[in-house]
Amino acid sequence: MDKLINENSIFEHDFDDWVKFFSAVGQPSYRAGQICAWIWRRRVFDPEDMTDFGKDLRARLAELLDFSPPEIIREDKSRDGTRKFLIVTTGRAKVETTLIKHGERLTACLSTQVGCPVGCPFCATGSAGFERNLSGGEIAEQLVLMEKHVGREINNVVLMGMGEPFLNTDAVLRAIRMLNDPKMRGLGVRHFTISTAGITPGIAALAASGLGVRLAVSLHAPNDELRDELIPCNTNYPLKELVAALKNYQITTGDRVTIEYALFKKKNDSLEHARQLVRLLHGLHVYVNLIPANENKNGYERSAPEDVLRFQSILKSAGFESEIRAEHGGDITAACGQLKGEENASPRPEPATRERGERMSEQKTPRGRGGAPCRKNPSVGKLKSSKNTNDTKRPNDSTNAMRRRRSSSNGRAG
Repeated sequence: MDKLINENSIFEHDFDDWVKFFSAVGQPSYRAGQICAWIWRRRVFDPEDMTDFGKDLRARLAELLDFSPPEIIREDKSRDGTRKFLIVTTGRAKVETTLIKHGERLTACLSTQVGCPVGCPFCATGSAGFERNLSGGEIAEQLVLMEKHVGREINNVVLMGMGEPFLNTDAVLRAIRMLNDPKMRGLGVRHFTISTAGITPGIAALAASGLGVRLAVSLHAPNDELRDELIPCNTNYPLKELVAALKNYQITTGDRVTIEYALFKKKNDSLEHARQLVRLLHGLHVYVNLIPANENKNGYERSAPEDVLRFQSILKSAGFESEIRAEHGGDITAACGQLKGEENASPRPEPATRERGERMSEQKTPRGRGGAPCRKNPSVGKLKSSKNTNDTKRPNDSTNAMRRRRSSSNGRAG
């Protein structure tokens, strides 16, 4: 059992768990709805304030459960209204999340892992190292904590913070179900978006789940050679396999997919790259979100505005819907690829070299250090109908496998 996960936390219980809990302590099942309303709608985390419970029951709850909420230990505010939070979860993990304002609407960008094992060289998250997966409760509690802090409901949730959601599929889907449950938070499924670097078993799992949440794919390159550099897990989930997974996803769900494409100067922003992207996406129902990349320590520079517009014109001429994403929170390092959770930072080992597709031998490195390319594993993304503490307490098999491999390009920092 992973000691970092607080299994007894009130945030780890879904509605069915609460029904079973109250049955076990001799209470009627309607108590489950009452306590879920207190926690997830009224954002009350102290049993003494749950006034529709009698005094004896409140004392019993305090004795049996951990009501300690997650904590915000740092907040940064951007000139554009974006807010970044460093949160200590109920499992004592430190992660960064952001809250983005669009007019009167708010979008929460939630983290799914402590660090990230994928190791994209332009992304700050992986440079902090990788510690572990978050549990479903630790993911879901980020939303209710931010709502309590700002004093209002948040309209949308994107799983685009620290980590790769589909290397923690069971916990991510559990968190969405908890937040979507009308007896808990009650946020509609179309208000959720999962963003993935292209982990195809997770895409298949999402399609099979029937949840109906939105899917975004961080593509960033139109050919395998370039994507191997920018998105290391492409060596194991290459573009042909990814496109096939997206086609199957659309056959199953009928949903449009958002393609996220960060543009880097003289790296992936030429007109030929745009034409390759048109050919790659042919036959898919997609919306292309072009992202002017954020500066980083590994030398990836933002494309010139005129190059971004020329790139977009190729896509639009081919009939693809596309927009250039407005940056949010860049002045507080809260924009895409900038979340790091600096207090979690751990030394990163020198990357080992390998040829495309070659498996690295197991290396004895400290747990949670460094990013690594993704390794296929048939267990990734398998759905479970009930809570499995092993799945939510530690990284799944695919993530453990990723720790045993090292990326091939020099200076990958994630």
